[in-house]
Amino acid sequence: MTLTTASPATPLVLSETEARVLATLMEKARTVPDSYPLSLNSLMLGCNQKSSREPFMNLGEADIATALDRLTSLNLVRQASSGRVARYEHNFQRGVGVPEQSAVLLGLLMLRGPQTAGELRLNAERWYRFADISSVEGFLDELQERSAEKGGPLVVKLQRAPGAREQRWAHLLCGPVDPGALASSGRTDGGSSSQALAERVAALESELTQLRQTVQMLCSELGVSPPGQQ
Repeated sequence: MTLTTASPATPLVLSETEARVLATLMEKARTVPDSYPLSLNSLMLGCNQKSSREPFMNLGEADIATALDRLTSLNLVRQASSGRVARYEHNFQRGVGVPEQSAVLLGLLMLRGPQTAGELRLNAERWYRFADISSVEGFLDELQERSAEKGGPLVVKLQRAPGAREQRWAHLLCGPVDPGALASSGRTDGGSSSQALAERVAALESELTQLRQTVQMLCSELGVSPPGQQ
């Protein structure tokens, strides 16, 4: 009798644009649920935010549309069938096969680049509240030790950067990375808390602007004046 073994799953490899589009949908689903699913224009604005993004991108509608087509083919994004304007939502957890906590960490790494476990816990507050850093580290370890049958590791722990107290983590959804090269280009931990706070304030301001634009658009369609205007 011949014994057969399960074939390793093909690792998921996204382009940087696809990762940004996917992670933006994941973020907005949690931070602005009233505006979700997103239209193509709203998604473009979210991808091109200057806050809470690393690196900064300047993507056009054609870039977003191309990324959406491939993500849809991978069952990571689907189009919502409501209203006249096409809207999009992510299907990351089911498509990749990870729990919510792991999805949150991967989404943050795709949006903000390599981060320590402490930074991930702080930045995840509006997505998911982890009990402590140990909980974050536990899910990161699981993602790093993911079996070949499930597609292999999805994160890697980087070498300690010069002057840093803690090691950072990076995602592998865009393919293998050089842990040493990323570590050498990383920032030190000094001032990370104040920087994270500044990024959160900037993110809130950006989301407030988007909400105001949405309210103005809805009021225009309904033929009423926006709140505060006569």
